[in-house]
Amino acid sequence: MTVEVLGDRWSLVVLRDITFGGHRRFRELLRHSAEGIASNVLADRLKRMSAVGLLSRHGDPGHRQRVDYRLTEAAIQLVPVMAHLGAWGSRWLPTSAELAIRAELLADGGPELWSRFMDELRDVHLRGGDSPDDGVLAELTAAHERVASARR
Repeated sequence: MTVEVLGDRWSLVVLRDITFGGHRRFRELLRHSAEGIASNVLADRLKRMSAVGLLSRHGDPGHRQRVDYRLTEAAIQLVPVMAHLGAWGSRWLPTSAELAIRAELLADGGPELWSRFMDELRDVHLRGGDSPDDGVLAELTAAHERVASARR
């Protein structure tokens, strides 16, 4: 059943971009997709993941067509799985340092870091708070930016 929901390439990419990229709107996800997801594929995956309870849709009262997609508890519980997948990929697949750094930090941080990150995601996605400047996502993003700027 899990493979039916997450078994295609794009579902995990979309979850990754919402979880680690902080992108929650359709246009943001489309514009910031490193893999270049097509708009019809993105629309389909957002619809499917909302239908199975991985994402919730929240309309913007100031803009009728704008929708925020937020992680549900079910999606937040995937953080350890995503950490393991990332660690495996950075170990066994050719990748750039800027793509591997987040996976390596998550793997090194282990369950304690994953738990902190999941709590942070709950605050942002379930309770509507802001991502803290000194949180796990900020640490992962800063590390990614340091490695990416060093390679330029």
